[in-house]
Parts: sequence; structure tokens; C-alpha cells
Amino acid sequence: MRIAVGCDHRGLETKQIVMKCLEELGFYYRDFGTCSSESVDYPDIAHEVGKAVTQGDFEYGVLICSTGIGMSIAANKIRGIRAALCNNVLMAQRSRQHNDANILCLGADALEADLTRDIVRAYLAATFEGNRHLRRVNKIKKLEESQQ
Repeated sequence: MRIAVGCDHRGLETKQIVMKCLEELGFYYRDFGTCSSESVDYPDIAHEVGKAVTQGDFEYGVLICSTGIGMSIAANKIRGIRAALCNNVLMAQRSRQHNDANILCLGADALEADLTRDIVRAYLAATFEGNRHLRRVNKIKKLEESQQ
């Protein structure tokens, strides 16, 4: 599994935790930045990660900012992205099982290191259940198409 990872300046420490977790799980990942504590605009990072996922270069993405809200809003503007802001393990599981989320968004200021690792593991371990959830995801896709 290939994972695209990105953060703004506020998510730098949490990104390090995420990448170490991905290494431990044996997943390939690419760091899309930022790599310093100098201020950057999170929509730019969300765009790069989202594009990498929608083009098929990566199966999933992880985006991190202070709260995760900005990253999730920005990523969800990209056609084909279903980004989910997850603050606990259940949300991470359901984002994949029920919504087929392809980007996990995390809030660096809202999560402790252990919980961050647990959320990442739960998100990557879960699989889309299909069935009635597929019908709903297809309706989400139609909403997206109606805006074009």
C-alpha cells in the first residue's frame, strides 16, 4: 500500500509520528511536505496529496494541520477525494468502512502520539464494506459531478 503524507507547519511533529507508524507497518509512503516549521498554506499541501491520490499514484493520503479542519475542507474540494477528519479510532474505522475515505485528516493539536498511531492503524486496517454504503458513496460522487 502506498500512502501520500503531508502537513502544514503546525502538523510537522505529528507527521513524524505518522511516518514512523507507516514504516513500522511496512507501508511505502512519500512525504509531500512541509519539512520545516516555517509557515505554509495548507491548501497547497492538500492539493498535492489529493492530486497524488486521485491520479492513482497512492491509494491513500494522510493530511495534518493544527485541527485537521482546514486540511479536510481543502482536500474535499478535489474531485474524487473523500477526506475524513478523525479524532478517534471508531471514526477512523467508519471513515473507511462506510465512506470509503481515501484521505485521513488529523489535528496535530487535538491528538496525543499514542492516539495518533492508533487512528492511523485503524484507518489502514479497515476496508470498505460496500453494500448499502456503496449506494451512499455513489450518491456522494453524483453530488460532486452535479457541481461540474
